[in-house]
Amino acid sequence: MPKGWRQTAFAYDCARAATLKNAIEALGVPHTEAGAVTVNGAPATLQRALREGDAVEVFPCEEQSVPDPDFLADAHLGGLARFLRMMGFDTLHENGMVDAEIRRLAREEQRIVLTRDRELLKCADISRGAYVECNRPLEPVEKSAVAERLAQRVSELHDSFTRCPACDRVYWRGSHYERMREALGRALD
Repeated sequence: MPKGWRQTAFAYDCARAATLKNAIEALGVPHTEAGAVTVNGAPATLQRALREGDAVEVFPCEEQSVPDPDFLADAHLGGLARFLRMMGFDTLHENGMVDAEIRRLAREEQRIVLTRDRELLKCADISRGAYVECNRPLEPVEKSAVAERLAQRVSELHDSFTRCPACDRVYWRGSHYERMREALGRALD
């Protein structure tokens, strides 16, 4: 979402008979990046049809711990795929793999798709995926500057944060950080 549209209400005309998934993705957000969704204050699924006047709130995905995740990295992420393999993660990557094959493997093998192609993540066949952004060095940021964007539990447990200067995503050293350090330690041993 453009920065000016985040954390604020705005009017949006969507296609007739659009579902929440359609409307969210028309704004450029893949369904794999959407967490909890409410319509008129009540929880809703992405299959819910929208009606005129509905008030929709879309929250980002909460951090999830997936034991032994299997990944599928698209053609643009060969370096990341090699790094994940060195750390012991099952990661498929082939430069010539077409989107149809990626969708099939993601569905059949329950793989998490890693890509720089937002349109690929919008495919219904892909239930878990991440848009890999920026690859820019992270910069420290004061907690007070990002507090309103943090989940309550994250805010309670952490005081040190960084932010990507390109996409403005916020990061912290949660449980995933220690797991990554352990995996890196094993790979380097």
